[in-house]
Amino acid sequence: MAFLYETSLIINIFDKIYKMYLYIKNMVCTRCKMAVEDIIHSLGYKLEKVELGEVEIGEELTSKQVEELNKKLQTLGFEILDNRKSQIVTKIKSILIDLVQNRDACLDVPLSIFITDNINQDYNTLSQLFSQLESLTIEQYFILLKIEKVKELLVYDELNLKEIAYRLNYSSVAHLSKQFKKTTGLTPTYFKATGSQRRKLIDKL
Repeated sequence: MAFLYETSLIINIFDKIYKMYLYIKNMVCTRCKMAVEDIIHSLGYKLEKVELGEVEIGEELTSKQVEELNKKLQTLGFEILDNRKSQIVTKIKSILIDLVQNRDACLDVPLSIFITDNINQDYNTLSQLFSQLESLTIEQYFILLKIEKVKELLVYDELNLKEIAYRLNYSSVAHLSKQFKKTTGLTPTYFKATGSQRRKLIDKL
């Protein structure tokens, strides 16, 4: 398999510095990042940075090395993306997952502007690409992520519904409840009573 990845070359008067960027599917949480880090270190590659869905390696790997890395990643459910369109969609997902999981879906600007600022591409183009590959819109995916976060907070039972609505930037409890029922078919109260077996893994959304 021929992999598509990005490399950059920075040249100064002392040395040549190579950087390779790999985009990885199903890398959706902190534990995922740690698992990917462990694999890269075990292979002896120079790891510069790990973000959700993306790693930066401080050397240029051969195709054989990339294939070896991909095989090890696949044993844990990850996969190096070799298609540019898939890479962009994964980047959008990673940005939204981070927004919901680590920043409580707090937006100072409309979602479209937030995505555009982070991807540096026209939003209409990104939206069409996302819908084409995922069969749902960016906005719908964002809602799914928020609902899964609501489920998580309900199961933890540390916040009441009003506090959850405030934390995740819903305009009201009624707004949260309406969106929750439309997405899951259940009220938040009924979901809480039935338990966590109805939650979904983020990488399955």
